[in-house]
Amino acid sequence: MRLASLASRGPDGTLVVEEDGLRSAGAGTMRAWLDGADLAPSARVEPVAGDALLAPLPRTHTFLDGSAYVNHVDLVRRARGAEMPARFWTDPLMYQGCAVFDAPTAPITGDAAWGIDFEGEVAVVTGDVPRGATPDEGAAAIRLVMLLNDVSLRALIPDELSKGFGFVQSKPPSALAPFAVTPDDLPGWDGRRLHATLCVDLNGAPFGRTRSGEDMTFDFGQLVAHAARTRPLPAGTVIGSGTVSNRDEGGGPGRTVAAGARGYSCIAEQRMVETLTDGAAQTPFLASGDRVEMWMEDAEGRDLFGRIVQNVETT
Repeated sequence: MRLASLASRGPDGTLVVEEDGLRSAGAGTMRAWLDGADLAPSARVEPVAGDALLAPLPRTHTFLDGSAYVNHVDLVRRARGAEMPARFWTDPLMYQGCAVFDAPTAPITGDAAWGIDFEGEVAVVTGDVPRGATPDEGAAAIRLVMLLNDVSLRALIPDELSKGFGFVQSKPPSALAPFAVTPDDLPGWDGRRLHATLCVDLNGAPFGRTRSGEDMTFDFGQLVAHAARTRPLPAGTVIGSGTVSNRDEGGGPGRTVAAGARGYSCIAEQRMVETLTDGAAQTPFLASGDRVEMWMEDAEGRDLFGRIVQNVETT
């Protein structure tokens, strides 16, 4: 089953259910369904233009973003000459992000001097998770899987982190692809990881074709358990995987799609590789007029969540 939220008078939209090729809508919302309300779809809905759909879950109470692809963290630290702490391979990184999500066609806005970047991620939505849940319990609590563009303001991150606290100003709202999918209907979902290809195009050219099921050091069961170690997670908690990142076949830091490899799920990673191989970053961050398109394909090439298509409007 695939779920979406149709733009309506309320901020949470109207829940749309797609099952067996048919779409229907009722009076409820995604938030109400996550809290236990019946779907009770009543009216058939014909296919609608992308700008008529909000994020599947336009707002919630908790968004926790991990960094499950430790290759990405390793590249960040190597590019600035910092040693990788050994515990990063055994204990997930995680921060609390903005729990308001933009529609799949919402523009990416801000000051170009902020270093605006996209980050392609897989995200899950949980039901109620008790404090101290095990990874198995965490995996069993996953109710939906989504595609997320975690917008990051790279030029603001170093100053925020230097204060010893987490991201705030450098992490504005993320965007979600139009459909959230239940695990039982999601091709490539093994209960803890999604085995699919994350496709990113920048200005119409392939930028990334990374594999979300590979190089994922911490699976979603582990991420949910990590988040729930000292607190319960209420239904509707969103947990992101962090930037999907692959090493190349030889174990190196990865190469571009143009070079015949998988490329990257964010600009920062390409810049890190340029720093390591060429001594300096060359690829610019996003600027006004740029266009970012993001989608996920299963092994048969089918689009799983619909597309995120965002134009950049900088000041």
